[in-house]
Amino acid sequence: MESPPKIQRLAESVVNRIAAGEVIQRPVSAVKELVENSLDAASTSINLTIKDGGLKLIQVSDDGHGIRREDLPILCERHTTSKLSAFEDLQRITSMGFRGEALASMTYVAHVTVTTITKGQLHGYRVSYRDGVMEQEPRPCAAVKGTQIMVENLFYNMAARKKTLQNSSDDYSKIVDVVSRFAIHHTNVSFSCRKHGAVKADVHTVATSSRLDAIRTVYGVSAAHNLIEVQASDNDPSSSIFEMHGYVSNANYAAKKITMVLFINDRLVEWSALKRAIEIVYAATFPKASKPFIYISIVLPPENIDVNVHPTKREVSLLNQEVVIEKIQLVIESTLRNSNDARTFQEQTAGQFSTSRTNKSKEVNLSPTPPGSRSQKVPVNKLVRTDSLDPAGRLHAYMQVIPGGHQEKSVTLNAVRSSVRQRRSLQDSIELTSVEELLVEINNNYDPGMMDIVKHCTYVGMADDVFALLQHKTHLYLANVVNLNKELMYQQVLSRFGHFNAIQLSDPAPVKDLIILALKEEDLDSECNDDDTFKEKIADMNTDLLKTKAGMLEEYFGIHIDDQGNISRLPVILDQYTPDMDRIPEFVLSLGNDVDWDDERNCIQTVSAALGNFYAMHPPMLPNPSGEGLLFYKKNIEQELLSEAETAWAQREWSIQHVLFPSMRLFFKPPPSMATNGTFVKVASLEKLYKIFERC
Repeated sequence: MESPPKIQRLAESVVNRIAAGEVIQRPVSAVKELVENSLDAASTSINLTIKDGGLKLIQVSDDGHGIRREDLPILCERHTTSKLSAFEDLQRITSMGFRGEALASMTYVAHVTVTTITKGQLHGYRVSYRDGVMEQEPRPCAAVKGTQIMVENLFYNMAARKKTLQNSSDDYSKIVDVVSRFAIHHTNVSFSCRKHGAVKADVHTVATSSRLDAIRTVYGVSAAHNLIEVQASDNDPSSSIFEMHGYVSNANYAAKKITMVLFINDRLVEWSALKRAIEIVYAATFPKASKPFIYISIVLPPENIDVNVHPTKREVSLLNQEVVIEKIQLVIESTLRNSNDARTFQEQTAGQFSTSRTNKSKEVNLSPTPPGSRSQKVPVNKLVRTDSLDPAGRLHAYMQVIPGGHQEKSVTLNAVRSSVRQRRSLQDSIELTSVEELLVEINNNYDPGMMDIVKHCTYVGMADDVFALLQHKTHLYLANVVNLNKELMYQQVLSRFGHFNAIQLSDPAPVKDLIILALKEEDLDSECNDDDTFKEKIADMNTDLLKTKAGMLEEYFGIHIDDQGNISRLPVILDQYTPDMDRIPEFVLSLGNDVDWDDERNCIQTVSAALGNFYAMHPPMLPNPSGEGLLFYKKNIEQELLSEAETAWAQREWSIQHVLFPSMRLFFKPPPSMATNGTFVKVASLEKLYKIFERC
């Protein structure tokens, strides 16, 4: 046998260069760090000059308080900072920088030159740095108020990294995007960003007191004109303390991709969970405007936020962050639904027509025809209802509402949301070859025709307990909701593999009791009655098996089974949706009986399929009170049972319309088998209906 390799201590230069590659991942990382340093220095003007996407030159000049002469020798050493002195200071940090790693990291992968002057000095100082130390003593020089930092030849000593960043236009666009985000938040600071040698700046803002003016300057008149102000706050110390202010786009805003600008305590960050929650609201509320513009600023006590969770400070962790997400989501949803803004069009007088014909076509025609072509009238047999928010074309408009005192829709809405009680923070995704293979199969093997139907259909209503009516162009389809849901949940389990949020059960359920209950239900279905002792043995064996697999189930799938054999947490697969807990015994039994624990790929596939079946929106156990099941409730005159059934069925249809179909538009890849197994059935075509009626 070969002897084990020797463990050796890496040289300090190697350690520093590795750390630098993690902090400064690309030119935009350096720009973000330098701009944040300028903001921490109380600057009122920040100017950037970029050459070759930042690889040749990044120059950031500000008018801040500058750097003292005696601090220059240690300025670019690792872990030197003026922002904190003890670890406890991190719990109440208000500045954007705190680690003292950014400038040091730049000196290990680039040539850095600093020119600075402080208030009251007759001249400034210029000094160059390499590998964290000064190359020579600071030299006196002429300087204007503040600091100028030049980062040249970025990644000159990292050939592999530099080769992957040869697209300078792409890197420059990322830099412009970051500067634009800072500019609309820090409205008291003037920003300028231009390419080296260019006369005109790509970003140029002046200090203003109006956030909308800043957005108008950076993102254009169209974006600013179509924004709605949103505000939220919570002062309950037991749940969360925060204030939120922002702007979100209305139905008139149209873009090819979502723009979300998020600041938490004035720190530019990303928060994928909040972004996904807002995307779901837009997909359900404004299907035609599901790529919104979002600006949100959240302020909360410094002790409620952990800023030290990401090498580039791109992410933060909040106390009770799921409560914050839910309250912001509710405010945005309420604001969007209450906004009565219709599509707006610019009016013109007859005298303006000849001079601004082109502009009018851009403003009025939502689907402009190519230049020189005439707009053609759409034949009547091709006309379809396109507004999914118009109730006139929905199935509910033709149904008689049953009178009663149990029609409060907000109750079911809140019931769905409040069921998600405790969720965990997203962890780094776990990469397994088997998961990647299963995802590749899904992404490479889907039906394009059905994909188009799913992404562009309009939900009409439920035709019966299982099938929903969908409109796509001039066709009407019946879609099996249960089959669609099983496949969507299966795909989402694989997509979120290893980083699920959690649903906390109010009372942990014993796995053994659940399995026995499931076995008894199977006996009722099969009209046989096995010995209870035999059921006990099966339950014990499966319980022991699941306890041994508890670590894997929790890490990969978010299913928590404690040492006593109680299941206490389940994964959140789709936001705003919790499964029917009446089906948990069947799910636990399938984990014990149907999962192939010996083969990694089969194990992941069968557990994911079991979760998909459990989370599918099956019809509730109680008969549907709006159909033939009403006879059941007339025989059983218990009002509570009828009320429970009405709530369960109403909640299911709300979830189908507002959770299932918006999520399908975002995530679903329909397999080809759905075209032939009855999941999608075309029941009507407008063109064929016209042919039939023309004969009459």
